[in-house]
Amino acid sequence: MNENVRMHKGSCHCGHLRFEVLVDATAGTRCNCSVCQKLSAVSAIVKPEAFELLGEEASLGFYEWGAKIARKYFCPRCSIYAYSRGHLAELGGDFVSVNLNCLDDIDVAAVAVSYWDGRHDNWEAGPRAT
Repeated sequence: MNENVRMHKGSCHCGHLRFEVLVDATAGTRCNCSVCQKLSAVSAIVKPEAFELLGEEASLGFYEWGAKIARKYFCPRCSIYAYSRGHLAELGGDFVSVNLNCLDDIDVAAVAVSYWDGRHDNWEAGPRAT
């Protein structure tokens, strides 16, 4: 296992949406697709078993679009986007994408960020450093 993988607690601003996730929070990605650019999230992808929501998912808001590959969850009280769930074969099937900005114990400015070119549907190229 990657030595940087550890348990983190996360939440929205008001605390209604809380979770724990086993993740390497030293590296994340950003995307320039139409939705991700507006969210401005720094994300890390984990398997569903590495993520635990500490509350009811039914109490959260969500957004899906296009091919509905992922459902993005946000707090209905403070509107903070915290994570998404989806299924994509290229990512190994089921996944959870965690917004590292919601982790309570990291400085997101210290995260090494790579970039996806979602604006041009250039997913096969993978993330790039700049």
